Formats: sequence, C-alpha cells, structure tokens
Amino acid sequence: EVQLVESGGDSVQTGGSLRLSCSASGYRLDGSECVGWFREAPGKGREGVASIRDGGATTNYASSVKGRFTISQDNAKNTVYLQMSNLKPEDTAMYYCAAKMIEGSCSVVSAIDLWGLGTQVTVS
Repeated sequence: EVQLVESGGDSVQTGGSLRLSCSASGYRLDGSECVGWFREAPGKGREGVASIRDGGATTNYASSVKGRFTISQDNAKNTVYLQMSNLKPEDTAMYYCAAKMIEGSCSVVSAIDLWGLGTQVTVS
C-alpha cells in the first residue's frame, strides 16, 4: 500500500521556521511523479502551497508563500521537504502532503491521487 506520511509540524512564534517532511512508503520517488504540499485552515478550503516535479526541475509556489517557503526532494531518502521561514499567523493550518502519480502539475486538489493525513502548523 502506498502511503504519504507527514511530520515536522509544531507551534512556533511569528518569524520562526519549520521544516516539514513527507515520506513515501510502498513507493519509490523517482521524479516521474508530482508531489505537493497543501494546507487547510479552519473555515477555509484546502489550498496548494508548493509543488515539485520533473525530478525537482520544476517547482511552483503560491504567491502567499513565495520567497518564504522552499520545496525540495531527496529521492535517496524517499522524502519531500517543505522548508518554511518567516512564518506568519496566517500560515497556521493543517499541512498535507499529496502526490499525483503520473506526469503533470499537482498544484490543485483535483489533480491529486494520494493524500497524507496531515501535520499541524500553528504560528502565534
């Protein structure tokens, strides 16, 4: 069974940093897939934050996080990371790792084939 497992969520102060990890089990990341991070705040819809595909050659970011968040992929560790810096209270949300298992963009919910269970980030 293919699973995505997130970790690294925590409570931090405004301006702080966190690194989220997304580990794939039952599947070997090889760059042919697209992996994205989404977030969902209370009362709001799930939104795409960042995505990576084409073996790491293509990354995309939501305008609200551009310049503060960095997505990266380590195929040897079978893990995708989201480095978050200069965190703001509006970044508070449940963060989900997600994957589209075939070639193409995975920046929107409708493109996703597989979801993780999420990790909570709280900024105060």
